[in-house]
Amino acid sequence: MGMGVDVHGQDYTTAACRAVSDALRHSSLNFFSASGKSRDEMDIEVIIAVAEPDSVNTQQVADEIPYGKVLVRATRGGLDIPDQSGSDSIVIANAAILVHF
Repeated sequence: MGMGVDVHGQDYTTAACRAVSDALRHSSLNFFSASGKSRDEMDIEVIIAVAEPDSVNTQQVADEIPYGKVLVRATRGGLDIPDQSGSDSIVIANAAILVHF
């Protein structure tokens, strides 16, 4: 699990990429030698939650994952926090990374 923020710019893809990076820093997969599998054999599903899922460039988010076959799905969630003038927002994305063989 991870969280990413774009403080200025309202860029959902930037927030999503940061959420994936955060999630990767919180994980460790140490079972490859014991299982006889390689990192490249992983099927990886990334779920991104943002207020405007259609605004996420899913290929750019997938490029954040260094191994395996990656599928990114954007869904409604996350949080937008508008400023007082309504001209800018803080965009928060949540990411879940699921690994399958």
